[in-house]
Amino acid sequence: MNDLIRDAPFGQIIRYLTSHRLFQYPEEKSDWQCPNSYAHPDEKAQLGTTASDELPTAPDVQLVETVGSRLEESETPPSHSSMERQHERIDIEKIETARDGEGPHYEGIKPAHSHLTELDRVGSRIALSKSISRADLEKAFSIASMARGPSRPIAPEQLDDGTILVDWYTTDDPANPQNWSFGKRMFVSTQIYIYTLAVYMGSAIYAPSTEGVVHQFGVSIDVAALGLSMYVLAYGIGPMLWSPLSEMPAVGRNPPYLATFAVFVILLVPTALVDNIAGLVILRFLGGFFGSPCLATGGASLQDMFSLIKLPYVLSLWALAATCGPALGPIISGFSVTAMNWRWSLWEILWLAGPVWLVMFFFLPETSSSNILLRRAQRLRKLTGDQRLKSQSEIDQANISAKNLAIESLWRPMQMMVLDPAIAFTAVYTALIYGIFYSFFEVFPLVYIAMYGFNLGEQGLAFLSITVGVIISIAAYWAYVYWIVEPSIRTHGLGAPERRLIPALIVAFFCPIGLFLFGKYLPGVNQTLAPCKT
Repeated sequence: MNDLIRDAPFGQIIRYLTSHRLFQYPEEKSDWQCPNSYAHPDEKAQLGTTASDELPTAPDVQLVETVGSRLEESETPPSHSSMERQHERIDIEKIETARDGEGPHYEGIKPAHSHLTELDRVGSRIALSKSISRADLEKAFSIASMARGPSRPIAPEQLDDGTILVDWYTTDDPANPQNWSFGKRMFVSTQIYIYTLAVYMGSAIYAPSTEGVVHQFGVSIDVAALGLSMYVLAYGIGPMLWSPLSEMPAVGRNPPYLATFAVFVILLVPTALVDNIAGLVILRFLGGFFGSPCLATGGASLQDMFSLIKLPYVLSLWALAATCGPALGPIISGFSVTAMNWRWSLWEILWLAGPVWLVMFFFLPETSSSNILLRRAQRLRKLTGDQRLKSQSEIDQANISAKNLAIESLWRPMQMMVLDPAIAFTAVYTALIYGIFYSFFEVFPLVYIAMYGFNLGEQGLAFLSITVGVIISIAAYWAYVYWIVEPSIRTHGLGAPERRLIPALIVAFFCPIGLFLFGKYLPGVNQTLAPCKT
């Protein structure tokens, strides 16, 4: 618990105010023993050893070539050019791994260009950033499926210019989010889920208030609906700023989360008190904009903590929070708006978001490995006086410019969609489904209030069907990943990444079928549409 609070924003503020006397890191304690590889790096360099030289590796692994011949890895790593030619001949999607009676020995797989070592925590974003080829990514997925072995020290890498790259001290370093206990990771993940739920709920919780806004300000229903549409538009724009900012090692995940969410909570007060329609629409837009970091960065935080094999499960729960938030909003506000007034929906999201921000302020630790290692490098430099100790993220950050950030956040996504039809189709299809989803908040009142005679609260109950559908789909997807995808990765390697989308080929038919049934069998729909035909 002490480490959890120390790494949260509250603990970092206390550390700053007390000059690091409270909530100390191991490097700041008087009884801490600095690893010899950092205290005396020159001795390590003279010996000419690396992390992989120090430690025994698993038995050699044979890779199956597409032409049917086998390449056995020798004890001496092949040259750079030979490795390139070798991996050109290997069909990565059909790699088979030699296994003994105990299980697979994935550590024997040598990564292309030596960008990964046997000691990399391959489920982390750092390992992914080092994966510059399909072979590297193959190794990452393979090792992620292994059970964790005994703790072993990790020797830092020394660059040609003398820079010593600060890394995790051991393979089970508790500072590595991948090594946190399952309970701690789920506690942190739950905070991300509820944060996401609150922001997404803030969009549709406004829907039952539109009629009250019409009467309050004397505007049309279309103008009143801007309170919903502008919020959704804003949290679609926001991640283009906040997501790249959270990837900067010196910033990390928490500052964008806590700072923007604090503004989000504060804006909820004037939004509930505003007395003109222009102010309401502007405040709703700003609320969506400052609540948006969870839209993109939430998934990155989960990837910081969970291995590549288990990531689909936690991402599915995050998607559940993002989808059920809008579905639950009209249920919560429908009854209160009916009983009180239209402003109650805006107060209710404040009552949820405020406590969530407080929990995150006290208990949400930093999960970005780049940021954690950067701060560790700063502490080691202060302790040892050796200015050569740097994290890889510090070196990378020195080369980051505003132009590069703009390219990565604005141009790169568009470039990927233009050059990769699969990405373009997925993006367009997701946008279509999302548009249909939010159209329900305008259509359901016409159906369940006008045709069925529901009140606002009862109409909100109709949105529970969305939550039920998402839960069923997640259960089916988990079963697919657990019983089909995971065993296949352990046996045959990564394979084609598109196979994770196979369930989508089936369920893609359900949306148009459901819309057809919804439109076809509405009571009185034929009588309603009859005048339009004449």
